[in-house]
Amino acid sequence: MSVTDSDVEVEQPQLSLSRRAARNLATTTKTVPQMQNITSRWLLKVLPWVEAKGGAFRVNRRLSYAIGDGRLTFTNVGADISVVPQELTELPLLRDFDDVEALSALAARFEQHEHQPGDVIVERGRPQDAVHLIAHGKVEKIGQGEYGDQTVLGVLADGDYFGDRVLAGPQEDWDFTIRAVTPVIVLVLPWQVFEQLNGEAGGLRAHIQRAFAGIAGRANQHGEAEIEIASGHDGEPDLPGTYVDYELAPRELELSVAQTVLRVHSRVADLYNHPMDQVEQQLRLTIEALRERQEHEMVNNRDFGLLHSADLKQRIHTRNGAPTPDDMDELLSTVWKEPTAFLAHPRVIAAFGRECNKRGIYPDTVDLNGQHVPAWRGVPVLPCNKIPVTESRTSSIMLLRAGEHNQGVIGLHQTGLPDEYQPGLSVRFMGISEKAIISYLVSAYYSTAILVPDAVGVLEHVQIGRED
Repeated sequence: MSVTDSDVEVEQPQLSLSRRAARNLATTTKTVPQMQNITSRWLLKVLPWVEAKGGAFRVNRRLSYAIGDGRLTFTNVGADISVVPQELTELPLLRDFDDVEALSALAARFEQHEHQPGDVIVERGRPQDAVHLIAHGKVEKIGQGEYGDQTVLGVLADGDYFGDRVLAGPQEDWDFTIRAVTPVIVLVLPWQVFEQLNGEAGGLRAHIQRAFAGIAGRANQHGEAEIEIASGHDGEPDLPGTYVDYELAPRELELSVAQTVLRVHSRVADLYNHPMDQVEQQLRLTIEALRERQEHEMVNNRDFGLLHSADLKQRIHTRNGAPTPDDMDELLSTVWKEPTAFLAHPRVIAAFGRECNKRGIYPDTVDLNGQHVPAWRGVPVLPCNKIPVTESRTSSIMLLRAGEHNQGVIGLHQTGLPDEYQPGLSVRFMGISEKAIISYLVSAYYSTAILVPDAVGVLEHVQIGRED
């Protein structure tokens, strides 16, 4: 087969300097190093920061316990929940029992159990041998109906209890089944454990046998002892005397720390520092990562994170799973005194927007620090990707009131640290190794404090991505 000239590519001579070669002599326009993990960190922006000298902060509150409403009150330190000892007198067999030491010992013996939706907590026909206190969540009481079929006899929720007659000894078998409707936290006291304590507390057994009914002292709607005040009187009546009692063991929060060691080779620091300082850029990105971790801990830490430290009575559930305007209004009712902002995962905010679209509702926007952000009822709705989304595509929405002056949520830090680089963050030179590696210790100190329980509300088990 013959080959024509048109079939042969003839290499043309280069008439100008190539782009690749030219770049060797040119200064490339460039950006500083970018990082996808950097977020807006709205929580760190909206919280006022309070100085915690000595590395600790004490939250003093009025003594609070509500007795006489038929429901138990619980306290939580992070994720660890306990029943208020005096609240145990809400149980009929402990009414009017005033031995605080015995009640405290009894409260300490309860074991914390956690159940998921659908779990059977007690089963009909099984021995009734433990007291159960519902600290958080909802359960169904299922029994036999009039026609022999299973019937929901009732719903028990936060503060309710069942099996309390076990305090007088093991009873007949359970005549109903208790099944979890939502994630549930239950405090359980087995009879065997109580029997051991009963021998140590002298008057407890005798009191249970007598089963006195007591009358609770007066308290306000928040469970705080009423301050006696006279008003509307005429003449010169005797005025009531009163005093304000405080918690004897207020909670103290110690500053937490996030740390890392930044390492930079001296050759990089010496030679490759123009036009951008390599050490400065390495440090900038490291600090960004530390601040991201700080916000994550302030949301999720089991000791001081807002999701775990929110009061149990301030946690509510959605009506049908999706975050509707009705649910947001219900959440607003939990923090109705000067709310600062909603915080939600971006996917949850999108789900809320879809629910608004279905109803033909268009949330307004507000100006926050020079930025227009979506709002509900005038309260900013801010994205926070640190609020987790579960594998079943549920999450939470937080509403908080910020500031020390209005008894809200505050951030804690300490300034004036050695080698302080930013408020509450220090960068300390650690030396140069024999391999010419320069090391810097980067530390951030922080915590959060909820000054009063109604400063934070949480809408739990918010469903996203539901198919209609």
